[in-house]
Amino acid sequence: MKIVIGSDHAGFPLKADIVTHIEALGHEVTDVGCYDAGEVDFPDVANALVDFLLEGKAERGIMVCGTGVGAAIAANKRAGIRAAVGHDVHSAHQCVEHDNVNVLCIGAQIVGLWLARDLVSAFLEAEFSTSEEFRRRVCKLSEMELKG
Repeated sequence: MKIVIGSDHAGFPLKADIVTHIEALGHEVTDVGCYDAGEVDFPDVANALVDFLLEGKAERGIMVCGTGVGAAIAANKRAGIRAAVGHDVHSAHQCVEHDNVNVLCIGAQIVGLWLARDLVSAFLEAEFSTSEEFRRRVCKLSEMELKG
């Protein structure tokens, strides 16, 4: 699977390990920034990540910032994106299975290295359910985007 990843300065140290982990799982990773620990605004990186996804250059995205919350808010501003904060393995898996989430947001100040790896594995292994109830609900989410 092709994965796009991004972070702000707070997520930068954890991002490198996540990239290594994703590659070890056999996925291709593109990093859209930031590229050092200098201060950067997370909406700028989230926007670059979302552009990459919406252009079809990746199937899923991962944003790493301080709490994951700002990244999720920023990514969700764009139609076609369903971003969720995932700080437990169940949610990281179920957000894809039930809600067809395409961007996982992780808080580097909230989770440690080992949990971050488990979150990423759960997110990448999950598949959107074929159950009608979940597909119907995600369709309603898409309809809500059209209302603006």
